[in-house]
Amino acid sequence: MSATSSDEGSSISSSCTSGKAAGTHQEKKYKGIRCRRWGKWVSEIRVPGTQERLWLGTYSTPEGAAMAHDVASYSLRGDISLRKLNFPSMLPPTARTDLSPRSIQKVASDAGMAMDARYITSRGTEPNNNEALNISVDDYL
Repeated sequence: MSATSSDEGSSISSSCTSGKAAGTHQEKKYKGIRCRRWGKWVSEIRVPGTQERLWLGTYSTPEGAAMAHDVASYSLRGDISLRKLNFPSMLPPTARTDLSPRSIQKVASDAGMAMDARYITSRGTEPNNNEALNISVDDYL
């Protein structure tokens, strides 16, 4: 289920907000993703006909996680999944239906990381860049 509203604005925050309602709102923007409490986005998908799940990775942006889910969904289900993808017109040429589960993980992760890089670069800053510089060893003791 895709949620869109006029109060959302044109851009999406790269991290989840701490409020439960706001986090839920962000998660419903794209299919197949969820947000960790610490602000990273993750994606996994079930293999059709089994109870097995494929872990697709952790991403800085919801768009990266959504792209990974799209690639895996297409690779597992084929053309039937095209109508249900988050970014149907952006599938990379590496998304094929004849891949092994391990290859699907790799292709999906690569596509998600590329999407992450694109969105982070377009914003002009990397998430939590200043935070990483201000952490000292004493913070962990």
